[in-house]
Amino acid sequence: MHSTHRPLVRHLVAVAALCSLTLALSLSAQAPPPIRPPLHRDVDVTVPMRDGVVLRADVLRPSNQGRFPTLVYRTPYGKLAAQGEETTFARAVERGYAVVIQDVRGRYRSDGEFRPYESEGRDGFDTIEWAARQPWSDGNIGTFGLSYPGAVQWLAAVESPPHLKAMVPAMTFSTPQNFFYTWGVWDLSWAYWIWQNIAPDARVRKNLPGPRTDAEARAGWPDFERKFAATLPLDRLEEFRDVAPYYYDWLHRPADDPFWKFAELNGKYSRTSAAVLNLSGWHDDNYGPDGATTNFAGLMRSRAGQPSRTALLVGPWVHGSDATARTKSGEREFGPAAAIDYDDVVLDWMDRHVRGLGADIAPEPAVRYFVMGDNRWQTASDWPPPARSRVYYLAPAGATNRVGALTSEPPAKAGTPSTFISDPEAPVANPYDGAGAHDYRRMVDRSDVLTFDSPPLDRDTEVTGPIVARIFLSCDCRDTDLWVRLLDVAPDGTAYNLMSPGLDVVRASYRELEKGRQLLEPGEIYEIGLDHLITSNLFKRGHRVRVQISASFLPNFSRNLHTGELETVSARRQRATIRIHHDGPHVSQVVLPVVDR
Repeated sequence: MHSTHRPLVRHLVAVAALCSLTLALSLSAQAPPPIRPPLHRDVDVTVPMRDGVVLRADVLRPSNQGRFPTLVYRTPYGKLAAQGEETTFARAVERGYAVVIQDVRGRYRSDGEFRPYESEGRDGFDTIEWAARQPWSDGNIGTFGLSYPGAVQWLAAVESPPHLKAMVPAMTFSTPQNFFYTWGVWDLSWAYWIWQNIAPDARVRKNLPGPRTDAEARAGWPDFERKFAATLPLDRLEEFRDVAPYYYDWLHRPADDPFWKFAELNGKYSRTSAAVLNLSGWHDDNYGPDGATTNFAGLMRSRAGQPSRTALLVGPWVHGSDATARTKSGEREFGPAAAIDYDDVVLDWMDRHVRGLGADIAPEPAVRYFVMGDNRWQTASDWPPPARSRVYYLAPAGATNRVGALTSEPPAKAGTPSTFISDPEAPVANPYDGAGAHDYRRMVDRSDVLTFDSPPLDRDTEVTGPIVARIFLSCDCRDTDLWVRLLDVAPDGTAYNLMSPGLDVVRASYRELEKGRQLLEPGEIYEIGLDHLITSNLFKRGHRVRVQISASFLPNFSRNLHTGELETVSARRQRATIRIHHDGPHVSQVVLPVVDR
């Protein structure tokens, strides 16, 4: 599959309409193949934008005659490459749709300047309304796509295009805070995304030296990665000056800069009446399931008292449409139920909400989610499903034990804080190249990682929904990052992570983002809340819940310099002694949503 997403830097780096989804998840393989009609293709069709810039698209439709419901797919990765790699287009034509596959502004066959995401709202609106006016379209438009092609759907939808009837934005964002930055921490994987996915075409268009094909970019990556990893401040990297000048604009705009509001969906859900299927994976290594669950909940709130016309589907997958067909994510096998037919899921949604098929069939519950460990699908009418809060308090390790405890009662008396030293010169490193579930038992041995384990569970325990951590922290520094990772520890010691890096971190100086950046006073104790951890996992009887805390996790995200200066524009750094507190008014804790079974 063409890399249409932002991988780890080391790779370098309801439902109104889940009635058809049930077939996609279980019975579609038994259905006879559809009759294949003739396919008519128009290449490089010009689509004028409101500012006069011309974008180009290929249009596929069942025949040269007739008016068809129409699906729009917009991509920065090349419309020709997409047609060679994605099967959804041909299958949509088989079902009687016309499909518009467009290069976004400034990419491949389209004119204009490419500045990622910034023009996609207006350009998406213009493309949707253009498609609705064409003689081969019946005026009913749907959109689909994953990652960047998912983001463009939301950016267009909140511009309120009148003819947009349905959308399936998969594995994508809800806020700039899980997009460009992640709760205040710069996402390093943008460098790989530009190097591998964007820069080759940019060099061709601008006649610049350097890798011009995907193969050349892959071959050049190891040398570039070594240089990139050693570069501080981040804006001293020179290789993107000509091919991606926007990268430096981003680095000079901190997480609380008003510029990023263009990518904020909160408060905008009422701007679209389209039927929305939100799809993601628990191990999506780019946006995580936070985008899908947040967008679903926002739509439900904005449509209260009227048909919600929205659904949520979350599986155990990593990033990518091809991942939804696999039963394994990383090292963890989830069984045959984990795989779905992505094309059927998308097109069944379109059949109901663009074509109006099956409207007389009662809808199924709005939410369908996969419980890892149990390896079964569950349904709910809303997200999150009903759950009881189970509080685990972090208790310090004893003198002879490296591992602290997770206890159901607060520590009985004030104890010494749990302490570690974070060194930006030797940050905690992710030992795994790929996304998904991996065995992180070795992290216990690091002196810059704190580990807290629960007793073995006396019964199977399902944890599904948002997880909240309240950590009381002090530091002899002006800033630090707080990582709080949740793991499932089996009796044999295997310790699987339950989400990909990013949902489990916050920069201390952005602990209250709405108030702007607030540096720490050395020695003062601060309450740092993390409320974006999310998963669905069955901790089996005899397993332990593990919480691990650190101040870094490279190469996924940038390191904190501890000086109060930002690593995007500064190289000055220092070691920091970080203390996690357990005393009476400062009891660090993690709250798990436990679903009754």
